[in-house]
Amino acid sequence: MSKKFSAAAMILAILALCLSVVALFLPQKADGREQRDIQYVMYLGTNDKDSNEPVYSPEDAKIKAEEILVKHFGGYTIQEASGGWADEGTLYQEYTLVIYLSDTTLDAVHAAADEMVQAFHQSSVLIQANETSTEFYSGNN
Repeated sequence: MSKKFSAAAMILAILALCLSVVALFLPQKADGREQRDIQYVMYLGTNDKDSNEPVYSPEDAKIKAEEILVKHFGGYTIQEASGGWADEGTLYQEYTLVIYLSDTTLDAVHAAADEMVQAFHQSSVLIQANETSTEFYSGNN
């Protein structure tokens, strides 16, 4: 009987250890603490897909992108960047907006990207989905 008891105790101890390890990697949701999330990053070029000329000035491009983003999301972050690529020996460069989005869905990101493709005469918008941890920190109360 004691060997069966020891085997059962060992199995329970291993199970408890495994569950503890898994719990370390689960997102914490209670009281606004750290939570797993997907952050979407959009790379929006501003040159026309056919002429490779800017569709808008940098200032107007940012304003147009913000108009689209406000319609689709509660919040966003935009960084200005310079993009470039080579195609058949020709180097192309363009003003690029890098847009960070959290607390949203891929469907919402696609809806905004559809508008951006039209407004900026693009063939596509690059979208990255990065798993991350988020926390809305309000200070040490």
